[in-house]
Amino acid sequence: MMSTILQSLSKTIHLSIVLVVLLFVGLFFAEGNWAFDQLFWSWLFRYFHVISGIMWIGLLWYLNFVQIPSMPKIPDDQKPAIGKVIAPAVLFWFRWAALATIVTGLIVAYLNDYVHQALALGIVSGGGKDTAIGIGMWLGLIMAYNVWFVIWPNQKKVLGVVECTAEEKVKSARTAMLFSRTNTLLSLPMLLSMVMAQNLY
Repeated sequence: MMSTILQSLSKTIHLSIVLVVLLFVGLFFAEGNWAFDQLFWSWLFRYFHVISGIMWIGLLWYLNFVQIPSMPKIPDDQKPAIGKVIAPAVLFWFRWAALATIVTGLIVAYLNDYVHQALALGIVSGGGKDTAIGIGMWLGLIMAYNVWFVIWPNQKKVLGVVECTAEEKVKSARTAMLFSRTNTLLSLPMLLSMVMAQNLY
């Protein structure tokens, strides 16, 4: 039974969602409070924010720690499989996870009434927590901008989605790689700011 489920990604995810719902009902509503209030929505969107963030940064690190360094070691006759099958799938989940992370993060900030203070880096409120979460939010926004407006447009040329010359393809591959590395550079400070905001203040 379990082997049948685990052989299918779709069935595995569906079972995982069922377990999440059961845990959620058992833990969140354990005291009999079934109110769909601000606390409920804040928790729910924070959960979505964490999930999408894990997908986004996980794929960013996969690209930079695994795929890009491995490309020179792959025989030329096998490289088309990366460009035609693996890379498009990675970039699909990569860019949409980036967008989902930003949207859910802004919703969490709005629901908890700190979106303006955080985006102003705590200058108005004078709070260290607003400064910390604000730095993380701005780094995340910069990274998401890089994904959608630099990395993805250049990767479309590399993958052949957009027609271009061989010279443009080489230039686009380098640009996409450099901005992907820039996001990797920013990812650790961004995560530090987020964790500090939640645990040190």
